[in-house]
Amino acid sequence: MNDILTEATAAAYVAAAGFRVGPVGRVGVELEYCVRDLSEPMHRPDPERLLDLLAHLGNPLPGGSGVTIEPGGQLELSSAVGASMADCVAALAADLALVRAALAGHGLVLDGTGLDDVRAPLLVTDHPRYVALAEYHERSGPKGLAVMCNSASIQVCLDAGTDDPDDWGHYRRRWWLADAIGPVVMAAFANSPHRSKSGRRWVSHRQGLRFGTDASRTRAPRRADDPRAAWSRYALAANVAMVAGPGRWHVPAGLTMRAWLRGHGPRPVTLDDLERHLGTLVPPVRPRGYLELRMIDQQPGDGWVVPVAVVTALLDDPQGAEAAAAAAEPLRSPLRRHRDWVGAAREGLADPALAAAALTCFTVAGEVLRRQGAPLTVRDAVAEFTDRYVARGSCPGEDRREQRRKVRVGAGG
Repeated sequence: MNDILTEATAAAYVAAAGFRVGPVGRVGVELEYCVRDLSEPMHRPDPERLLDLLAHLGNPLPGGSGVTIEPGGQLELSSAVGASMADCVAALAADLALVRAALAGHGLVLDGTGLDDVRAPLLVTDHPRYVALAEYHERSGPKGLAVMCNSASIQVCLDAGTDDPDDWGHYRRRWWLADAIGPVVMAAFANSPHRSKSGRRWVSHRQGLRFGTDASRTRAPRRADDPRAAWSRYALAANVAMVAGPGRWHVPAGLTMRAWLRGHGPRPVTLDDLERHLGTLVPPVRPRGYLELRMIDQQPGDGWVVPVAVVTALLDDPQGAEAAAAAAEPLRSPLRRHRDWVGAAREGLADPALAAAALTCFTVAGEVLRRQGAPLTVRDAVAEFTDRYVARGSCPGEDRREQRRKVRVGAGG
């Protein structure tokens, strides 16, 4: 992929590649976990050791999941694409069970939280891509490295949608709906609580840290009538984090992809460069041919199943989509959309409007799952989560916050 790109060619490529149209219904999931050694809680297991411990399982795993190690040593499972939510969940759950068992035999566990707030961020790879990205982040403070090395998320990947403007699953409607429900979903599954020295409260500090890095690459794109054009504008206006080359990669300062395409970079732009750039863009919903929902904190135990089921029910079912849009769309600020995302990361379902929308969305999701005949274990998990958290205006992060409070009280007593 060494063809030199023009600005027009790059813009057209990003627009087309971001939304590949087709029937709706397939599901993919990426599970990212911080790994802990029970005998040495502050130690980061070596990536090569993790891969060696899992090598006998194969890669991909029997259920089709790929295994990779992230720059801070997080372990990620990327499911095979399932023909349905149920198929994807069943295969990924089986693969995850194998991984957990293999690691448990060596005293290693997968931590079900959105952010490791105990160990200091540490890059455990010398891959030039991650070394360059870490250098890029270091220029603006420590938040970027914390996200790279200490965060863990659940990414739900769904079809972009159809090309039929009369179809409920048209890609424009799905893009708008994913953006509309995104803050609600992020608030409900927030699981990385934090209170800063100044008293600022976060329920999803993972997402708060991400928003605190380069805004050109982390904020949600502006809503527009044409999501393809909007995504193309966003991608070309975003800062370039790295330029690949022999040896140490170049880390530019203040170079947008558009400026690079116009000849202001160290060399001409190739398709490989553009693809690499697209892979560094991390808005809450990212179009990569499909829709990648990235705003969900990792959950304890097998709680990852709940966001997968809820998001799928709300986007892939026409009645679920209509009800979710009616509940979430009024929350969208017309001019200051970023404030909606930041508010959800800070307050979660303590915000009454978010709490009301979440209860509607989760109730509707439960009804969709029952009507579709989803596995009973999945339906029960969604119902339990709704009763335990959503109906009470709470989230999993509040459990962790309460546990910390009890520890502090016990230590003081």
